[in-house]
Amino acid sequence: MKRTTLQKMVTTAVLSALAVVLTWLEIQVGPAGGSINIVMLPIILVAYCYGLKWGIGSGLIVGFVKCLVGGGIGWGLPSILLDYVLAYAAVGLAGIFAGKKWGLGLGAVIGCLGRFAIHFISGVTIYAIVTEETIAGISTSNAWLYSLVYNGLYMLPSSAIVIALAFVLKKPLDKYLNKK
Repeated sequence: MKRTTLQKMVTTAVLSALAVVLTWLEIQVGPAGGSINIVMLPIILVAYCYGLKWGIGSGLIVGFVKCLVGGGIGWGLPSILLDYVLAYAAVGLAGIFAGKKWGLGLGAVIGCLGRFAIHFISGVTIYAIVTEETIAGISTSNAWLYSLVYNGLYMLPSSAIVIALAFVLKKPLDKYLNKK
């Protein structure tokens, strides 16, 4: 079934809105931020259905709106751009595998890794000033280790849940898209 641009726009808008709503269904990991949620799943679905461009676009929308309505906290514009806008846009990298046999699962892995990479970079460059703290029982002044542990605490479980859900949704989604 060929999708028109209007269908793609409406589906992307609805799934992006769903992603923003899913930000309120989360498990807080620590007092400094980070939560386990499935916000990435709708972005990955857009990317799988319509490709890289639409996936990144959905991620940009979700990141921007999430920052605005979700009370996005950052240390200046670079922090907000990295932790919200670019991090969620990176989830749209899942569209690299759109149309491939294992595209939804592989795309979910790539999208989750993309978001983690952006958060990791933000932690090493911007949040390095807080590395004197203790996180998960680890006291460190090493910004690389701090960012790895801090972001891993919420990204690993979130990614595992989203990737598992992507595998569960593959068959019904392919049926909807008329893929064999």
